[in-house]
Amino acid sequence: MADYIVEMRHITKRFPGIVANKDVTIQIKKGEIYAILGENGAGKSTLMSMLFGMYEPDEGEIYIRGKKEIISSPRYATQLNIGMVHQHFKLVSNYTIAENIIMGIEPVKKALGIFPYVDIKGANEKIARLSRQYGLEVDPKKVISDINVSVQQRVEILKMLYREAEILIFDEPTALLTPQEIEFLLKIIKGLRDGGKTIILITHKLEEIKKVADRCAILRRGELIDVLDVQSTSTKEMASKMVGREVSFTLDKTPAKFRDVVLDVKNLTVTNEDKFQVVKNVSFSVHGGEIFAIAGVSGNGQVEIADAIAGLMKANSGQILLNGKDITEYSIRKRTLEGIAYIPEDRQTYGLILDFTLEDNLALKNYFKEPFSRKGILNKKEFETYGEKLIQEYDVRSGQGNRTQVRSMSGGNQQKAIIAREIQQDTPLLIFVQPTRGLDIGAIENIHKQILAERDKGKAILLISLELDEIMNLADTIGVIYNGQIQKIADASTLTTKEVGQFMMGVKNENDKDGREVKD
Repeated sequence: MADYIVEMRHITKRFPGIVANKDVTIQIKKGEIYAILGENGAGKSTLMSMLFGMYEPDEGEIYIRGKKEIISSPRYATQLNIGMVHQHFKLVSNYTIAENIIMGIEPVKKALGIFPYVDIKGANEKIARLSRQYGLEVDPKKVISDINVSVQQRVEILKMLYREAEILIFDEPTALLTPQEIEFLLKIIKGLRDGGKTIILITHKLEEIKKVADRCAILRRGELIDVLDVQSTSTKEMASKMVGREVSFTLDKTPAKFRDVVLDVKNLTVTNEDKFQVVKNVSFSVHGGEIFAIAGVSGNGQVEIADAIAGLMKANSGQILLNGKDITEYSIRKRTLEGIAYIPEDRQTYGLILDFTLEDNLALKNYFKEPFSRKGILNKKEFETYGEKLIQEYDVRSGQGNRTQVRSMSGGNQQKAIIAREIQQDTPLLIFVQPTRGLDIGAIENIHKQILAERDKGKAILLISLELDEIMNLADTIGVIYNGQIQKIADASTLTTKEVGQFMMGVKNENDKDGREVKD
């Protein structure tokens, strides 16, 4: 028993309409990186939330360092030196980094030996020192709203380290990061393990498990399928155990049959709220039957291009034409009705209304049309029928089906719901921004097949992804963006991954004109 720092024995947890975990037993050794692998909604986060005291198991026992514990709250978990970085960060946006880290355990001094005050100066110094020690450099005085996602993640890790956590739980830690940031984080995780910490990594990304994990437990629909030694197990075997079937790592992609131009973007310039030009004089076109992918490092203007086309951001200059019609000044709804489906980068802010039910979210693009409503009166029976159809067709998993509050669903199943709703609109243009972010390998395979199927129906697809492999596998044409400008547009078959990577980093400039014309 003493060999294991964490033991969870015969754990069962139920929610209304679903058994999230069923008789799960895992045993984790001190100083190892132990991965919990599974599909979206397999029960990974629920299992670890019980270890962190956010839920209590309905059945089973938890042992920490050989002693049976009832972990009734995150505060008690913290006392046991357990820390957790959640998939959606728990930070106060208008507080500084230091204020977030010390919240609840503020260091107090007394002025004149009488008057208590929070020693923020001492906290800043300690956090700066801690951040340097673990290679997590941050400025403790910066406000959370002013830092990017990868720095916010460092803050969450520092929160655990500040509280002297020995058992560190990472819940889908790379879901919001760029490939470069992922590499950096995996190095940090290895460094924490080498420093004596025990790491539990909740993920569905096989390549990350292969890079860092020692062992991995595979969950499927709430049940433990197997515990594997990572180095001696192939990713193919892990994938098939995770989804319960053989998974293809290659796409069956037929040559594209281009039709007329559906989307024509001419000299588009977009300025952000700080009056900074984030998109600079960008021009490109997308044909029916074509997947046009924009590749670039995060923050180079690609998301703003998509937002400007969909109407979420205003174009400062230039034109956006849809099937030859100028839609530059159209409202979002008018663009939708004209024929744009949009899968946004931020599913929770722009894609869903989290406190609505699943069936209401699936009908968001149609509720004002017949047969969903007539003369302003909603037809809830149609909502129900339509919701059930999409849930079945797109394998959206939820505890109470149509009636499930979307907030309670896993991130991957939230994403499936958005993709189901948007593809079902049957529009001439589909814009996919990070379509497989947070999805497991089985779901990614299905989404890629759906994107190709829409292309083969003659739809125009604009794909924006930070996953270079995804772009190279799916795209017919690639446009590479750097610092708000398109560096290169070419047939995907004429570009190598290395060349695209060089353009993404601004190393190469567009001098030759092979491929399609690019306007600077």
